[in-house]
Amino acid sequence: MTNSENNNVLNNAENEDPCVARLDEYAGTLFAKKNRAFGYPINHKSRLVQFYKWLSGSGLNLAMANNAGDPFNIHDGLLNTLVFEREVIEMMGPLYGFDLGDTWGIVTFSGTDGNNHGIYFGTNYIVKKTKQRPILYVSDAAHYSSMRLANLQNLELKLIPSDIHGCMIPEEFEKALVPDKPALVVFAMGTTFKGGVDDQAAINAILAKHPEIPVYRHVDAALFGGYLPYTRFKDVVNRNVQPFDSIAISGHKFFGIDEPAGVFLTSMEVKNNQIPFEISYLNASMPMINCSRSAMSPLKLWWILKHTTKEDFTEQSEGMLERAQWLKGALDEIGWPAWLEPMSNTVYFKRPVEEIADRYGLAPDHDDRLGGDLSHIVVMQHVTKDRLQVFVDAVKDSIG
Repeated sequence: MTNSENNNVLNNAENEDPCVARLDEYAGTLFAKKNRAFGYPINHKSRLVQFYKWLSGSGLNLAMANNAGDPFNIHDGLLNTLVFEREVIEMMGPLYGFDLGDTWGIVTFSGTDGNNHGIYFGTNYIVKKTKQRPILYVSDAAHYSSMRLANLQNLELKLIPSDIHGCMIPEEFEKALVPDKPALVVFAMGTTFKGGVDDQAAINAILAKHPEIPVYRHVDAALFGGYLPYTRFKDVVNRNVQPFDSIAISGHKFFGIDEPAGVFLTSMEVKNNQIPFEISYLNASMPMINCSRSAMSPLKLWWILKHTTKEDFTEQSEGMLERAQWLKGALDEIGWPAWLEPMSNTVYFKRPVEEIADRYGLAPDHDDRLGGDLSHIVVMQHVTKDRLQVFVDAVKDSIG
């Protein structure tokens, strides 16, 4: 049978396959929604079309690769993409002030996985230095994963009240600070709903009053960690300006990987002060939490970083912030209460009628200080001004 005849047989089989028909229908439903998916930080302007063409043509899609292991301690003979994972870490480290010779990290399953590593590495680092477990301090407006991870890792948690902008209140942090226990502080760079950015300088000034307290600083940068390095606000995620020990960045938000993924970055000093798990069957030390890890996510992020210039990332970042400003102004013009934080691409506002909220997939929240029920729009790369205008017109028409 020729290749052409073989392909015809396969195509006919697929056409008759009820699973394919069902998947096609579901894919069509999702595709119809994607251009108005405004409520969550997802980048629908894919840079991976050519990647998938390469993948299917290369045959690698027929092999099982597994990045079990340390991308900075690679052993030949195993099926993995660790060499590309290491290149991703080395490309991204300098964006956040990490020196190339003093950077360690991994591509993670998600932002939560990155935070899990930040809290785990921070706890191990502090325990090794002080023989005490730290207290975890985080804002009540930060992503809920930090609260859950404190519970998972059996850490005492101090949940610090946030202000109306979604930022940790420094005075409340100072009141909560326990002087005879180490501190593991999680800074939120873009809180989940309002896009607030914790004031690292103010919190560090409080910590400076207590030199007796050992401190580990982890930054939950998530969405904002993707675009801030390409804006005038880049210093807030630069550890040479605002000192921090580790940072978690999402890969499926600004950078546009098509599945949950992220990056965890820290220094070799922190990595070298972890619990040394020497795993004989991998012939390696395993400092990370996970054993099996995706070999595809590092390749996808590597592809995106290699095929996107700094100028392109800068244009994307500035465009998102400009359109967020435009949306805030457009809602102001129709008299619809709306707010936007200085470094944020997230406009939050009085929640519209449910028909509009459902159509645009708007996440709900509530704040009595702002009048009650709220929604937000995360202005990502696919959220164009024309699409935002349609949304604003719908809100205007709904006003009685």
